[in-house]
Amino acid sequence: MSTENEGNEGNAAEAVPSVPSAPPVPADAPQGSPGSTPAPTPVAEPPATPPHTPHTPPPNPHAPQSAADANWPPPPPPAVPAYASHGAGAGGPVWGAPPQPYAPEGPRRRGMGGLVAAVAAAALIAGGIGGAFGYWAADHNGSGSTTVSASGNPQDLKRDPGTVAGVASKALPSVVTIDAQGGDGEGGTGTGFVYDKEGHILTNNHVVASAADSGQLTATFSNGKKYGAEVVGRAQGYDVAVLKLKNPPSGLAPLSLGNSDQVAVGDSTIAIGAPFGLSNTVTTGIISAKNRPVASGDGSGSSNSYMSALQTDASINPGNSGGPLLDARGAVIGINSAIQSTGSSVGQTQAGSIGLGFAIPINQATNVAQQLIKTGKPVYPVIGATVSMEEKAGGAVISNQGVGGTAAVSKDGPADRAGLRAGDVITKFNDTTIDSGPTLIGEIWTHKPGDRVTLTYTRDGRTDTAEVTLGERNGDS
Repeated sequence: MSTENEGNEGNAAEAVPSVPSAPPVPADAPQGSPGSTPAPTPVAEPPATPPHTPHTPPPNPHAPQSAADANWPPPPPPAVPAYASHGAGAGGPVWGAPPQPYAPEGPRRRGMGGLVAAVAAAALIAGGIGGAFGYWAADHNGSGSTTVSASGNPQDLKRDPGTVAGVASKALPSVVTIDAQGGDGEGGTGTGFVYDKEGHILTNNHVVASAADSGQLTATFSNGKKYGAEVVGRAQGYDVAVLKLKNPPSGLAPLSLGNSDQVAVGDSTIAIGAPFGLSNTVTTGIISAKNRPVASGDGSGSSNSYMSALQTDASINPGNSGGPLLDARGAVIGINSAIQSTGSSVGQTQAGSIGLGFAIPINQATNVAQQLIKTGKPVYPVIGATVSMEEKAGGAVISNQGVGGTAAVSKDGPADRAGLRAGDVITKFNDTTIDSGPTLIGEIWTHKPGDRVTLTYTRDGRTDTAEVTLGERNGDS
C-alpha cells in the first residue's frame, strides 16, 4: 500500500520503509516532465455512414407509415468504448493494468473522422425516423401541421441538493486546479480546495513539493480565474500541505468539513479533481473500506507517507491528488492521495484508476492543517522506537538498533517507559490489528501527542500489553 510519510529517525516515524511489490502511489505523478506525455486511449472504430440507397417512391399517403414499412434501416447499436485499464507520484510504482492514458495533444485524425462519421450516421437515421413521424402526424392532424417543443430550458431545471449534480454544482467553485512548476523544470498538476475565507488551500504535499522552495504555484478556479499561491507549511509524513492565495478574491466559500470517524462502508462518495489535467472532473463511488493501512512514496524516494486511509472506488487518477472526497451531503470526508497499482509496464510512468483509491481522513488532515497554519511545521505523535518496515512480519517488530547505530528504543521515551524492548513484536494498537511497521505508524499518526494508547506485543512467545503515552516530534527533519 502507499502513502507519504517520512522515515523513522530515532522513532517509529523515522525508518525508511521498504518498497512493497505493488504499493499504492500518489494519485498524481508530475505531468510537466519532458517525455512523459501519455499515449491516447484507443477508441473503438465507429461504423461508417450507411451507403446511399436508391430513391424509393413515396408511400401511399392514405395509409399510415411505420419505420418498418418504409424500409428504413434501424439505428445501429451504440459503439462500446474500449476502456483502458497519488492521491499519486512521479516515477513511483504504477497503478492498475497498463492503460493508454489521456493524451493532451488531441485525438488522432483517423479516430476523430470515424467519430464524425458515426455522429453523422446517427443524425441521418434520427432524421429519417423524425421525418416519418412528422409525415404521419401531419396526415392525421386536422390542422395539417405538427409542433414539437421542449418542456423547458435545461438551464432552468433545479437539481436537488442531495443529487450528485447538486453537490457538484455547489462544490466546484471551491475546488482549484494546482499547477506546480519547480525551478529545475520539474512539475505537475494536482488539486486543492478552499479551506477558509482567508484564502488557505488544502492539498497534498506531493502535489506542491517540486515548487515549494524555488518554483511557482498557481491555483485555477472552476471559472477560469488564476491566482498565485505560496506554501504556508507542508508535512511530508502526513502528505498534507497548506497554500495561501497571494491575492485571494472576496467571497471565498470554504467547503464544509465532515466527520471521517462517522463514515461507514457503503456510504456514497464524490471525488472532484483534475485527472490527467482535466480540471473540474467529478466522479462517484462508495466507501469501500476504512482504516486501510497505506504507505506511499512520492516517486523520488526522498519521502514517504503513512495513513490509515479511507478506501473508495470512485475513479481517482493522476491529477486528483489533493482534491476533496465528499459525502452525499457535499461535506469533505477525505483528501484523495493515492491509488493502487497491479504492476508496471516498460516506458509507462502513470496508470489509471482500477477502483482502488485512498484518501487521508479529513479529521487527521484538519489537525495537520491547523498546525501548519499556526506554526508552519508539522507535529508527529511517536512512541520513541524504531520499527522494521517489512510488510509481512506478523506485526511491527522493534528493530535491534536505530538509525546510525543508535538505540532502537529511545532512552526515557514513551516505549522505554512502558517497558518495551528491541525484538518485541507489536500486534495491536488499541483494538486495531497491526501487521507491519507501516500499519503501526499510520495508526499512531491518527492520534495526537499526549494521547494514551494500549499496545499489545509478544516477547519470547508470550503476549503482554503496555500503556503508552505518545510523545512528539516537531518537523520532518
